[in-house]
Formats: sequence, structure tokens, C-alpha cells
Amino acid sequence: MTKTSHVKAALLPTLALILAAIVLSAASSAVAQPASLLRRAKKQSFVPPSTSPEEQSDAYQGRNNGTLARQPIVPGKAFDRIIHVWLENTDYSAAASLATFQRLQKQGQTLTSFHGVTHPSEPNYMASAFGSFFGLHDDNFSWIPKNITSVYDLLDKKGISYACYQENMPFQGFQDYDNKQKNYVDPSASDYTFYVRKHNPCAFSSTFAKPGTERYKRNRNMNDFAADLKADALPQHIFVTPNMDDDGHDSGISYAAQWVDWFLSDLLKNPHFNSERTLVVLTFDENETYAAENRILTLLLGNAVPQNLRGSSSDLYMTHYGILATTQANWGLMHLGRGDVDPILSNIVPFVAEAAGYKGNAQVPLEKRPLLNLTGVTAGPLTETQYQPFFAPTKQAQAAKGAGGAGVLLLPGLDPNATPDKGPAPKNLKLTGGSSFYRSQANVAKD
Repeated sequence: MTKTSHVKAALLPTLALILAAIVLSAASSAVAQPASLLRRAKKQSFVPPSTSPEEQSDAYQGRNNGTLARQPIVPGKAFDRIIHVWLENTDYSAAASLATFQRLQKQGQTLTSFHGVTHPSEPNYMASAFGSFFGLHDDNFSWIPKNITSVYDLLDKKGISYACYQENMPFQGFQDYDNKQKNYVDPSASDYTFYVRKHNPCAFSSTFAKPGTERYKRNRNMNDFAADLKADALPQHIFVTPNMDDDGHDSGISYAAQWVDWFLSDLLKNPHFNSERTLVVLTFDENETYAAENRILTLLLGNAVPQNLRGSSSDLYMTHYGILATTQANWGLMHLGRGDVDPILSNIVPFVAEAAGYKGNAQVPLEKRPLLNLTGVTAGPLTETQYQPFFAPTKQAQAAKGAGGAGVLLLPGLDPNATPDKGPAPKNLKLTGGSSFYRSQANVAKD
């Protein structure tokens, strides 16, 4: 088995498709990346949106209208809170060369063999919460129906609180594709698109779209974050997405590193953020060079990192699916039956595995590690050219125990017998002028 040949069957059906995707990756890198680098070169001086992430900001438009209710802490095996902080599109070496990340490496543990699962951005954010990207191969509007499980369903089962905090999202529960507002970085410039839905895991499921529901208000912005922080009401599972400048997407890694300094320097000293058992996962969605292995710098920070591991590294082969499985192991959660139980792609953080008594991590030889640099189209409900419906997990996955030691979670409205092997062959909807039902914002309310 070669580095390019292992991929979960539900995601990549043929070796030919994988090889074609790698060729496409090289071609797209040669064309698109110089333009992105030119765009990024224009912004080098970081402009903070406020004096501190602990304070609300007029640069964020809408002010907070109320904090989350404080909930009882559900203790985990290795941590009681996990905070995901994602940056954008950076090769491992580029991030690791900067002083900001070198300094943080001394404070935590570096995962030196950590990988995104595909290209471009949106499928990675989706995969982190759902264990799959369901054939998504672009950053267009896509949504997932209520009978398809996510990490949030697993957390709900155990009564574990959660929220996404999105920089420059105008108000809680916001559902639109993006948000353009006054450019606080350059007030003389035209309005700017700081917030994009494609970077928000709490925006994908229709269960977050109905105003007045508990999930709707857990899709929050950074003014909400400041208010929740001051009230000591931050939940146990948090996903933080900086805006399109601050995450490096439009500005480059040097700019993003300055945002990291601004965001984490004080917060890591704040017990309302970094409590005694808080784990901060600072990572990237994907690398910049699509033709290369999709390796990204990932740092484990916070007080939950054991003292003897600070300044150390782990070369265990890991992916975004592994952080999902790590969460399951920590709290004894059920699993989704997708990438979170893939035998190669779901290795979990070693010190969490030790605390949880988990023995399922696999040492993956270099020659058997997938590149995970797909840019081509794969079958699934979120593509028009190889459309298939949403399936239940395979029977093998349904019978498996996940990293949390529990079985698969299936929701009402999904036939457990509607597995991929019994489904229809992929169909090109465009040949008949059709489109995927799940690629239209107008259809979300119909679910």
C-alpha cells in the first residue's frame, strides 16, 4: 500500500481518482497559489480589533445581548474543556519558522505528523465536526440534514456544553454565506468580507438554523465570547475561528501569528479561559502547497497538557479525525461511524489515550500514510457531478466501538440499513440540469 493508496472507502472510491486528484493538485497549485501569495503580501501589520480579546469591540458590529447559562462541568479523563483555534492554509515549515509558534511550542506539545484531510478549506472544517466531508470539494454553500450526526450530538448525549465563536459574524445564529462590513483594518478601503460561513462548523447542520433554539444561540461571535469569558460561562467544547485576515487566509502567516499573540498571550493566563484542565488545540485547516503532503503544524496548549510533556513533540500520525476521536475518548462518547473510526486516520492524542486507557492508536509507517491532498471530486451528497444521498455508516462501522469505548450514534430519520454498499451509483445531476438539494440555502428551512 503506497502513501497515495489508502483512503477510507466512503470518501475516495478508486485509486485512479486519487492519482488524478494529485495531478490536479499540482496543476491548481501552479496556477492559484502565486495569486494568493501576492494578495497576502499586501498585509503585514496586524491591526487588533480591540485592546484585548477579553473586551467587546465595535469592529465586530453587533454587541453581545446575553451570555450563555453556566452549566455543570462534566469531567473528562484528561481535560474538562477543549478549545479549537484554527488558522488557514499554511505549510508546516512556514508556521514552524515563526517566533510566535516556536515560543508556544515550549509551552505545550507539538504534533509533528498532523494532517488536514483534504482540500480546500470548507471540507476540513466539516470533517472536524462530522467525521466526513460528504463529497464536498469546494467552498460553496452546503448544509447537512438533521438526521446526520455530528460531534454536537455526541456532546448533547453526555450533557457537555459547546459553542462556536466566529470573529466578525454579525450576530448569533447567523446563517448567510458571508458578511461584509466596514473595514476596520483599513478604514479608507471599501467594505470587507471578514466572516465566511465555510469556516464555521456550527453553521453546517440544519439543527443550528432555527431561531430560538438552544443550538441557534450556540453559534456565536467574538463579542459573545468576551461576554461569556467575563461571566465565566465559556462552555466545555469551543471552536474559535478568526476572521479572514486574522486567520492568515487573506493576509499570510506572519499576520496570523500576530493575531495568535494578541489572542492567546493573555487568555492563557486567564483561568476563565485556561482553567486547570483546559486543552487548547491550535492548528490549521490545510497546508498551502496542494501538491505536497497535507501536513500542518498543530500545538497542544493549556493547563491540561502534562508538565513533563511541555516543550516535547509527538510524531504519531494524526488528522482532524483524530481530534474528534480524542474528544470521544476523553468523555466516553459514542462515535459517528465515519472518519472518527478509520483505523489509520483516527489516532488520538497520546497523553489522552493514556489517561483514557485507550489502546487503539496505530503506528503508521511512512509508506502507508496517505497524502490527504485530494482536490478532485468524490462521490457524496454535497456534489452535483457524483451525487449520492446521505448514507448510514457501514455495517462494520455500526458494529465497532469508538475511541470512547461506546457504539455508534444513529439519529431518528436515518435508516440504519441504508448503507453505502446498498445505495445507488453516483449520478451526474448536471447532465439533467439538476443540483444537490443540500447545496441551496433556501432548502435548509425545509429540513
